[in-house]
Parts: sequence; structure tokens; C-alpha cells
Amino acid sequence: MTRTPTARAALAPRVEGALPGPHSAEFLEHQRQWESSARAYPRHLPIAIAGAEGSYLWDMDGNVFVDFLAGAGVLSLGHNHPELVHAATEQMQVLTHGLDFPTAAKREFVDAQLSMLPPALRSRMRMHFCGPGGANAVDAAVKLCKTATGRGDLVSFQGGFHGSSHAAMALTGLVAQKRPIANGVPGVHFFPYSYCARCPVGLSPDTCTTNCVGLLERSLRDPNGGIPLPAAVILEMVQGEGGIIPADRDFVRRVRALTAELDIPLVVDEVQTGCGRTGTWFAFEHYDIEPDVIIASKALSGMGLPVAVIFYDRRLDGWAPGAHTGTFRGNQAAFAAGAAAVRIVRRDDVLGNVRQRGRQLAERLGTLHSDVWVREVRGLGLMWGIELADPRDGRPAGGYARAVQAYALQHGLIVELGGRDDSVIRLMPPLTVTAEEIDLACAILLDAIEHCGPPR
Repeated sequence: MTRTPTARAALAPRVEGALPGPHSAEFLEHQRQWESSARAYPRHLPIAIAGAEGSYLWDMDGNVFVDFLAGAGVLSLGHNHPELVHAATEQMQVLTHGLDFPTAAKREFVDAQLSMLPPALRSRMRMHFCGPGGANAVDAAVKLCKTATGRGDLVSFQGGFHGSSHAAMALTGLVAQKRPIANGVPGVHFFPYSYCARCPVGLSPDTCTTNCVGLLERSLRDPNGGIPLPAAVILEMVQGEGGIIPADRDFVRRVRALTAELDIPLVVDEVQTGCGRTGTWFAFEHYDIEPDVIIASKALSGMGLPVAVIFYDRRLDGWAPGAHTGTFRGNQAAFAAGAAAVRIVRRDDVLGNVRQRGRQLAERLGTLHSDVWVREVRGLGLMWGIELADPRDGRPAGGYARAVQAYALQHGLIVELGGRDDSVIRLMPPLTVTAEEIDLACAILLDAIEHCGPPR
């Protein structure tokens, strides 16, 4: 028998004893025996989940945690939002799976999603439904652009993450993930991303951005640059897995100007940043650009039901029927929940809450700037990272970050790591997180950073 909180009043961080507790340990051992070695999250967050509500979840032993992982950004409106649960449950009694047939739920979802695009884009975009995950949408975007342009090369950026499928992995900067897989997708060229805390070309921040984007500009314009005109350039506005790194505004705008000049489709990967995470519906809105293709997935349903789409300029639509399919691209419950999520975001001014709570996080974390082991605190909306590094040589302090994560979990806060050597503490709470929950989480996190101290 597991102990489970029975009322919202019981939802406050509470951990009794060492983690994992005995019930969680039993589930983790069963998982170790029978599930793939590729399992990841339970290795550094050793709990088995029993239930969740809002910004909280509890494990099989009754320990309660403030959840600042939120399903890796999937749970934009928190765990088990009652209106989304109702919308999905109601739809499941009508139709659950519809392939790519038109349905009432799908039409409502399409109209809701298109309504959230900037007006200038809304009238010229089409949508394509892919397999259920973000990597499926990345693959679809690549195929679309290769088909439309007749070209085969692609440009991606160092530090970027676009998924773990064969094609998406080829666009991802993390070498360790690709090393065991021979014969990867060819024709991908990596360029520096505007990561000023660790300038990829070794310059000072006041010149770094110009030289980062300048290298791309010179390479693609130079007839002796060695890179054929690519089918697409793919870019994250905020690198998530790369360590919560918002792109410099000038960097993004120059990439957009270059791709427009050379007639190269610009693909923005909004899998993690989309659906309000940064305070606008899509992160590219912060940069006043208009991309050619938008990739979205994680938070589209608001509650973790899988759905993935690409929005793209109509001029790129050269696909033949059946050119890109996927059995589970017709998730009717996800469509119903996603349409309801858009209504809730508008009604409850969720984007306003994201901006307010983002400013609150910036203020609460601002004290860390004086800590010599904190290389940078950065973020946008409710997507924040604290990068830890050895002040003596600048090396990523992954050991320190992992100690902070473990200490925070033991005291009732779930956070994820990312960046080089997992040295960045990542904060991605639900977009409905309250001011009180931000204060609770920050108190635990600041205590963890102070308590754990630098690695010896």
C-alpha cells in the first residue's frame, strides 16, 4: 500500500527518509531488470511516481515534490489539469484515433493553433501532422525542405538538440549520442551558436555574436566555402538540452536575413520553447522574425498526450500524397485537450503569468551572480538555467550540479540538468506555477547550491 496525498492542502514539499524510499526502490529494481538500459531520468531522479496535481507530484512512498521538470516541458498547464482531463475524456468516448481524416476535434485543434500564430504568418501557413514526438516533426521538416528545394545539405548549430531519431540525431550537436551509430545521415554542417558565456570562437562577448554569424554568412556566400547551398537551416531560439541558452537577438535576425537572401528555408525548432514556455506562444516572436517552418510538439496538448506538427509556408508544399505519414498522427484526445489548452491560456492570461513568474525567478536567482562558481544565470519566460563552472579554469562543474540536483530532490524539488557535462541546472515549471511555488522552489535550490559547495 502506498501513501498518497488526498487533498490539495497536503501538497507541499515533504520528503521522509533517504531516497529512494522502499516502495520506489522496488519499482526501480523492476525497471532495472526489465526495461532498456537507455532509461535516463530515474538514474538521477530515483523515485517511482504515484500521482500528481498542478506543480506537484508524489512518489510511491508518499514523498511530495515541487516539479520544475514538468515532463521535460510537456505539462504546460501542470499535472492533470481538470479541464484538459475532461476534454480528453469526453473525446475518448467519441473517437480516439483518426489517422489523417478530418474530424471535429482535429478541425478545432487546427483552428486554435493557427489562431496563436502572428497575424502575418497565419494566412500563409499550412500544418502537417507527424508521428507523435518532436523528432518525428524534425524528420518531417527536413523531408519537406529537401523536397521543396531539391537540395540535400543542412545547416545546424553547435550545442543544439533536435531529437534521437536517426535524422534528428544527425542535426544534434552532442557527439556522444552519435558516436556509437555508424553511417549517420550525411550532409549536415555545424556552425557556432551565440553562446557568449562560452564563446565558441574564443572571443569576448562584445564581438562574439558578430563573428559567430559572420562565419555562417561568409561560408554560405563564398563559392569556395565548401558547402553547397543547403536545403534548410535549423535553429533553436533557446537551446534547451544545450543548457538553456537564449540566442542573441542580432544573431537570430542576421541568420534570418541571410537565409531569406539565399532562399534557404529557415526551420525553427520550438519543440521545447513552443506553446508559451518563453512568455510568447512561440519563442521566435521575441526576435521579430518570420520563419519558413515551425516545429512544435511537447506542450501542444497541455497535458502530455502526444502530438507533433510542423507549420510551414505554403510555397514549400511540394509533397505528394503519403509523402510523410505516421500511424499515430491522429490522436483525437490530444487534439481535444490542445484546443482546450489554447482557450485556457487566453482566458487565464497564462502567458502573462509566464512573464511575471519569469521576472520573479530572475530576481530570486539574481543573488547567484556574486557566486564565483556560477558562470551565468540566464533564461526567458519560465525556461531558466544556472551554469556552474570552476572559476580557476572555467571547466564545467558537472559534479557540483549533480550534487545540487540530488540535494534538491532530497528536500522536495525536482530539477533537470543540461549543457556541457550536465553543468547547467535547468528550471522548467508548469506555466501555471504560482508565486508561492516559485518562492518554495527557489528557497530549496538556493539552499542546495550553498550547502553542496564546489566539488573538491
